[in-house]
Amino acid sequence: MSVVHDDRRCELGEGPLWHPLRRQLFWFDILDRRLLTRAAGRARSWRFDAMVSAACWVSEDELLIASERELFVFDLETGKSRPVCPVEADNPATRSNDGRADPWGGFWISTMGKRAEPGAGAIYRHYGGELRRLHGGMTIPNAICFSPDRRHAYHADTADRVIRRQSLDPETGWPSGEAAPWLDLGPDGLNPDGAVTDAAGNLWIAQWGAGRVACHAPDGTFLGAVSFPARHSSCPAFGGDDFTTLFCTSALEGLKDAGPGDGRTHAAPGAGQGRAEPRALP
Repeated sequence: MSVVHDDRRCELGEGPLWHPLRRQLFWFDILDRRLLTRAAGRARSWRFDAMVSAACWVSEDELLIASERELFVFDLETGKSRPVCPVEADNPATRSNDGRADPWGGFWISTMGKRAEPGAGAIYRHYGGELRRLHGGMTIPNAICFSPDRRHAYHADTADRVIRRQSLDPETGWPSGEAAPWLDLGPDGLNPDGAVTDAAGNLWIAQWGAGRVACHAPDGTFLGAVSFPARHSSCPAFGGDDFTTLFCTSALEGLKDAGPGDGRTHAAPGAGQGRAEPRALP
């Protein structure tokens, strides 16, 4: 059973991150340009001058954040930012979307058209001071996550409903082959959004429009799903003191008859056994 973690309603809630040192969940409302959190039971937020969508942790007080123009390090205590590198800064038609740190300290992020223009999206990796484009010609790149054995990356284009798996170099984390289809949700009419892996390597996938996060084994077998009272469930994250709570952001975007849970950030205690997100090395 799920509960409401935070009752503030997001137009496009995304990018939940459990900070393992602060024991605190952070997430974004992309369209409202906000970073949100709760600490000691109190709500807190920061607003930026550009859309922000994904983050990973650098230190106890710093996050590496992806925006529509750049990657930057943000200090949670001072509110100050320092730039890391531009990301499609010369293209006002795109913004950042999904993102997650990899086990080597890199940061994978995706971009997409602000109107979800077909083919305008891409996936990048920032590592060792280099930003490298890995995939292009995508529409809504999502589901970026990594197997706990460091062998594979996963990602999807929500528009074609296919999750792909890609082999990674064990030393550097750079792709070592082409991404191959791993799970096709098209026959079931399901839309893969954000995703995360658990300690056993199972993939937990938020499904936009279905109000749930589905769990699939490493071979793609469907193991079950956690339902949330928010049709546009957008991205999951494991957290809590023992990493067994599954958090899920959601969105109001595109809903003409939103219910009370739509747009809110939810939590399902005891849903599975997750693990801490790795530290980024900007």
